[in-house]
Amino acid sequence: MTTQITPLSRPVGFDSITRQIERKLLKRGFQFNVILVGATGLGKSTMVNTLFASHLIDTKGRAGPAEPVRSTTEIESVSHIIEENGVRLRLNIVDTPGYGDAINNDRCWDAIIKYIKDQHSAFLRRELTATRDKYIQDTRIHCCLFFLAPTGHQLRPLDVAVLKKLSDVVNVVPVIAKSDGLSLDERVAFKQRIKSEFDLHGLRMYPYASDEHDEDERALNEAVTSLIPFAVVGSEQTANINGREVPVRQHRWGTVNIDDERHCEFIYLRKFLTETHLQDLIDTTAQVHYESFRSKQLLALKEQSAAMSQGGVPGGQGGASRNVSAGFRS
Repeated sequence: MTTQITPLSRPVGFDSITRQIERKLLKRGFQFNVILVGATGLGKSTMVNTLFASHLIDTKGRAGPAEPVRSTTEIESVSHIIEENGVRLRLNIVDTPGYGDAINNDRCWDAIIKYIKDQHSAFLRRELTATRDKYIQDTRIHCCLFFLAPTGHQLRPLDVAVLKKLSDVVNVVPVIAKSDGLSLDERVAFKQRIKSEFDLHGLRMYPYASDEHDEDERALNEAVTSLIPFAVVGSEQTANINGREVPVRQHRWGTVNIDDERHCEFIYLRKFLTETHLQDLIDTTAQVHYESFRSKQLLALKEQSAAMSQGGVPGGQGGASRNVSAGFRS
């Protein structure tokens, strides 16, 4: 049944609701959580600092050849509040140890997957609390930046295994790190090879197709998908080019202007993450990944409660309640 729009005889005022919502949201601010996954030495920290034009996380790179190699040895989380034109964003950055660095890399992704699921679990526990907070702190991971080495070859079996596990629980955005190590022809061939492997192994990268999207949204997502994986370069060094300070990487053969689309695809990645898909990344996390986790956990608790009741356990329902926290596990 289609509901017809009834015309108004004079202004009523409810069209101001969008401004009311905007004022409330601006007062609260916004939350965005991103996790960085990739091998050691691909410039994960530098890329985040470049994306948000501020020093948010210390890099592990060496300042000189005499310095020892440094790397992230455990999952680390840092939070910052950044502001642009009156809009506050609480940015939570989760850095992970470089996977594939060990001699035995069997199930090296387990700690990362567990961390992502633990954030879902914590949110669900707070959501089901009898006296829950008015605004639940959201630590669920909205975006996973997955860094690929610029080898020019193909995905390693380990890359495929990690991407399969990650794409089930989080929005994965793959990027080719330090892409200035490839020529333009090599970059095009490498991107095409990676896309083919995504299709071959059934790897679903964000953004996802949806029947709910209108024509403009579908066109935008198709344009983004055509660029994935983004070939990017990061740097906190700047130089004045044509009267404007821009991030650059200096080489003996020349200068890479990171903001120049002819040099790399950084500006497309930044626009995608901040201007066009920031809210959709948050919404997709809640409506797809978290909802899937939530339904599985609540179904498991229901089955557990039923089993306890049938088994004649005294206070079966209460026992199930006491096991709520224990039940919310990956």
